[in-house]
Amino acid sequence: MGCTSDPCRRGSSGTVGAHRWNRIAMKTTVALAALLFSAAGFAAAPGAPAAPVKGEVLEVREAAPYTYLRLKTKEGETWAAVTTVPVKKGAQVTIENPMVMKNFESKSLKKTFDTIVFGTVADPNAPAAAAKTSPHAGMGGAQAGAPAAAKPPVAKVAKATGADARTVEEVVTGKAALKDKSVSLRGQVVKVNANIMGKNWIHVQDGSGSAGAGTNDILVTSKDLAAVGDVVTVKGTVRTDVKLGQGYDYAVLIEAATLRK
Repeated sequence: MGCTSDPCRRGSSGTVGAHRWNRIAMKTTVALAALLFSAAGFAAAPGAPAAPVKGEVLEVREAAPYTYLRLKTKEGETWAAVTTVPVKKGAQVTIENPMVMKNFESKSLKKTFDTIVFGTVADPNAPAAAAKTSPHAGMGGAQAGAPAAAKPPVAKVAKATGADARTVEEVVTGKAALKDKSVSLRGQVVKVNANIMGKNWIHVQDGSGSAGAGTNDILVTSKDLAAVGDVVTVKGTVRTDVKLGQGYDYAVLIEAATLRK
């Protein structure tokens, strides 16, 4: 799964109107409950939800539709890429749902970053979030990016039709035989990390499998977007042993999928 786009989002230096943040939230479908490459929401999707990255903005570089921020954090300097949003040099920002990538090349900036953090800039006016899920429940994990906190299991969803139809459990447990093959499945969207590296990272469950065994959730990457709660038919290619670095390793996911409601 290559990283070819220039993800970046501008941070905010202070108060930004609620309407502005609402639009951003809608655009990015910010249901990211931790790390874009977190690891529990995707039934093994990018890693576990990492802690937010906080720091002072030392430099801002625009490369629409993203903004690159050079930050001074307590661990040292780092670059971050977020979906465009107003921010000024000297502002204090928090990058939520962070995902670290190594040797990322931005063609727009004509620059290769040794390491860069992808994520979303927290709304400074939003109330503090309630307790978050464990570090392995974000984009990856038992399907990285699993939903935060305990939630009722998804009710059984009718299986897709066709020769390539599978349930979530069948894809997860049968990943070796299904590697690089096209599959269709029908399920409910439980988590969405939108507009990351030019695609949307979506966790789907259909009531099959076991949360304890990590077979009830599958990570799907797609240009199409759906909202949490939508029941969709997914058609894409099964990929296995996907390694994105920094602990964001996915045993299985469905790539380049189309979503149909």
